[in-house]
Amino acid sequence: MPASDPDPDPDPELEFPTSRHAIEPDCERCPALAERRECISWGTGSLEAAVVVVGEAPGAGNPDADRWRGGNWTGKAYTSRHSGRRIRRLLAAVGFEDAYYTNAVKCFPPDESDPTTNREPTDAERTNCRTHLLAELETVDPTVVLATGKHATETVLEAEGRTLEGFLETVLEPIRCESLGVWLLPILHPSYQDVWIGRLGYDPDEYREAVRAELEGLCGPDEGERSSLSE
Repeated sequence: MPASDPDPDPDPELEFPTSRHAIEPDCERCPALAERRECISWGTGSLEAAVVVVGEAPGAGNPDADRWRGGNWTGKAYTSRHSGRRIRRLLAAVGFEDAYYTNAVKCFPPDESDPTTNREPTDAERTNCRTHLLAELETVDPTVVLATGKHATETVLEAEGRTLEGFLETVLEPIRCESLGVWLLPILHPSYQDVWIGRLGYDPDEYREAVRAELEGLCGPDEGERSSLSE
């Protein structure tokens, strides 16, 4: 049986993000997404952050729920009741609560068969939105990009002119991105980590500590030395 999070319910004390960093407030590069969206889900968090967390796209959310309702309704990245709280709780637990959160695609991509759920962003949508992500990375200038899931990892690698051969093999394996000037650290998407943590050989506590160890190693005082050794 796959390992599961021993505390699946979100931490009630976790602070909801109250600001967002809009880059192009009326962006219509993807007409189909612009037509269906409620809000553009721009990045949130400290512009001095050492870690930028990149997700796939905002969730559908629920306008009748509390403020943790999803980026499509809040206009803020990673604010869904489930995934947003879970990834923010993980970063707080490993000592990087001041991370900056954003998505590879800033608008909710609705599933045509069920508009209350999301589909995967298309290659064209990821390409259209990539300049927004690059602008955020240039502004924040992080040490590490923490990519949550396959599509976020692909997006960052594509910005480097590289392709992703297999996602699970890259989880918690730092990749140096020279043109971006960052370390890319892929991790499991919070929505799927309960299924895959055990299959990767971790229990939840071990996985959290592995994330902590990698982030501390990449962001620590030896980061510059590690960067030079990777060249």
